[in-house]
Amino acid sequence: MRMQLASVARRLLRQPPVSAPARTFCSASAPALSSRSRTWAKQQPVARTSLKDLHPFPESMREQLENADTPQEPYTATGNSNGPAVHSSRPASQPAEVDVKPSVAAPGIVKGSSSNGSPSNSSNGPLSSSAATSAPSSNVSEEWGTSFAGLGERSFSKEAAEVLMAPVNEADVEIKPDGLIYLPEIKYRRILNRAFGPGGWGMAPRSETNVGQGIVSREWVLICQGRFVATARGEQEFYKPSGVPTASEGAKSNALMRCCKDLGISSELWDPRFIRQFRKKHCVEVWAQDTAGKKKKLWRRKDDPPFEYPWKETGMA
Repeated sequence: MRMQLASVARRLLRQPPVSAPARTFCSASAPALSSRSRTWAKQQPVARTSLKDLHPFPESMREQLENADTPQEPYTATGNSNGPAVHSSRPASQPAEVDVKPSVAAPGIVKGSSSNGSPSNSSNGPLSSSAATSAPSSNVSEEWGTSFAGLGERSFSKEAAEVLMAPVNEADVEIKPDGLIYLPEIKYRRILNRAFGPGGWGMAPRSETNVGQGIVSREWVLICQGRFVATARGEQEFYKPSGVPTASEGAKSNALMRCCKDLGISSELWDPRFIRQFRKKHCVEVWAQDTAGKKKKLWRRKDDPPFEYPWKETGMA
């Protein structure tokens, strides 16, 4: 019995150990380092389509472009047009004839009458249609964006001058909280309507709308009875892109008020002495507090009610 157990034990000791089938955490293999240099396969060139295959030309045009040293009109070497109308949004040439009728641009030059009121030489014989419409370039306006037709030619009528030069009505003057006095824009329009009549004056743009960082500006010209009167650039601030159209209208109103200075409308508003007297007589400066508790000095008319939300008056300044 002992001999059998001893033989079994010897047989077990002679057998090789069984390896573990699964890897442990410590037996993770690291990348093997080799001294052999890696070999890179040469990449094949990528097939590309030439420009000539993309934009085929007729044989006659292709031979002409390949033989010529410089590209000829009207195409370049790549097939693009060299015409001025392609590279510019403006027409290549200005219209030869005047599109604006002289009776609209300069009413003083109609039916052969000159600007000084003297009749023309129409008595010498009938004028052709082309001669009747022709006039000096200083009087006939092709477009109000560049014309100065009628500037300083003659004064307006006595009745219109009395309306334009009338003293400002102090009851119509407003004051901003920062102390700047102004006349509402609708008041200027009413004065112009009384002086020239509805349709006897207008505003014409003289430049493109300039949109800057939070501000819109544009130059406008004031036209009264078909004559150039004044030009000014109007400005208006805006706070978001959707407010640009409204700011453009505000810039037009601002330009109108500036142009009216040349006609003498409410010229007292630019007189420092009048400004001081108006504030002392019709306005008051008060302390106001906002919802955050911050105090600030604000101006208002004496006949206006106290400031409302978000301001609250706390006393006289």
